[in-house]
Amino acid sequence: MKRFMQSLGKSMLIPIVALPAAGILFRISAADLLDWQLVQAAGAIFNNMDILIAIGIAMGLAKTKDRGIPALTAFIAISILNEGLSIMNPDLNMSVFGGVLSGLIAAFIYNRFKDTKLPDIFAFFGGEKFPITMIIVTMIPVTGISVLVWPYAQQGIDTLAQGLVGLGALGIFIFGFLNRFLLPFGLHHVLNTYIYFGLGSYETASGEIVKGEITRFLSGDPTAGYFLGGFFIVMIFGVPGIALAITKAAKKKKKAETKALMSSGSLTSVVAGITEPIEFTFLFTSPLLYFVHSIYTGLAGATLYLLHVRHGFSWGGSVIDYALNLGIADNGLLLLPVGVGFFLLYYFTFYTLITKRNIKVVGREDDVEFSEDREEEEKELTLSHSNHEYMAKKILENIGGKVNLVDYENCMTRLRLVIKDASIINEDKIKQTGAHGVVRIDNEHIQIVIGPQVSKVYSEFKKQVEK
Repeated sequence: MKRFMQSLGKSMLIPIVALPAAGILFRISAADLLDWQLVQAAGAIFNNMDILIAIGIAMGLAKTKDRGIPALTAFIAISILNEGLSIMNPDLNMSVFGGVLSGLIAAFIYNRFKDTKLPDIFAFFGGEKFPITMIIVTMIPVTGISVLVWPYAQQGIDTLAQGLVGLGALGIFIFGFLNRFLLPFGLHHVLNTYIYFGLGSYETASGEIVKGEITRFLSGDPTAGYFLGGFFIVMIFGVPGIALAITKAAKKKKKAETKALMSSGSLTSVVAGITEPIEFTFLFTSPLLYFVHSIYTGLAGATLYLLHVRHGFSWGGSVIDYALNLGIADNGLLLLPVGVGFFLLYYFTFYTLITKRNIKVVGREDDVEFSEDREEEEKELTLSHSNHEYMAKKILENIGGKVNLVDYENCMTRLRLVIKDASIINEDKIKQTGAHGVVRIDNEHIQIVIGPQVSKVYSEFKKQVEK
């Protein structure tokens, strides 16, 4: 179940890639900014999140390298489901849950029937094309069942949403805490998807019903944004506070190297809203620090709620989203002094814990004695090196080679591997290549934390595997 949930969360990242450009274009072209009506078409991304999620899940869970047929299978599934609901009961709206259901069924149908052999006369429809036929046959009864069941589920979800909102600051604190706390397990995207694209509903001036904190906020809902604002605090102020603490706590001879790494990671967080480059430098070293980080994330959101600060984003809590959406926020400028306060809170808390407990974060590691069989070139590798080909080669070598590799892919910061036997991997050697850490999910699944350069390492890794 844990592996499945991680795969599901990872699959949801696929459609999320479309959000940054769409959100920025949708926002800057709004009537209160540039008023470019044609560019408002970028908002179609948010209005079709159920379709994108269905496709993303099917692509992510399909057991194949070619994701085209699984994507088409998912599109057919969600199309039939939405059309069937519209015909039988126009008031029903399964939103992202319809996308999740359709994606899961499409992935199952594809994996189950992709190798089906038919008689020669029907051979064209067999093999990998057969799931296209089967998904149509399958989704008709699934839609009929959904028409009967979903009204009760929809009522339950509405009650849950109202209950979460009704908790006020506590509800926002819980969401913020879980958002960070679940990240190491790859499960935070599952939670985010509901809050971002399924929580609540709002009728726009044109009569359109939109759902989710992100979509409602961008559409002008005056009640949306309270679950989002805290991330501006964390990404613009909190993560840089952590980075400064780690830099100040570094040993003298490692301070310059640590400063360079922390500066780069801070910039990534502030400008791009991606926090993993900093978080993964202490996540594996000190769960205590990461727990404190999770607490402060929840506290940031709750604080803004209590101060009646409402702000939101299209992609993440970056400075770009903050500036673009300031015009439709409530008390958005108040977020800045609160952010400064959290910067100091993060800095002094982390610096005190690191120094008083002598936590071996970046810059404070014990000097490593390399074994004699360690190649000279490896001594030059650091967290900021650019020797991606060599790194990929050594990673493949130290997971047992191609004979021990079943499947491989990457997310934004991790190289995700499925292997035959995880007990034979050499974690120390992998870390010596410059990787931030190795996460053992079980004896078949491992994740190698690399950071934002993972796509380059993945490309070289793929070349090594295909040799």
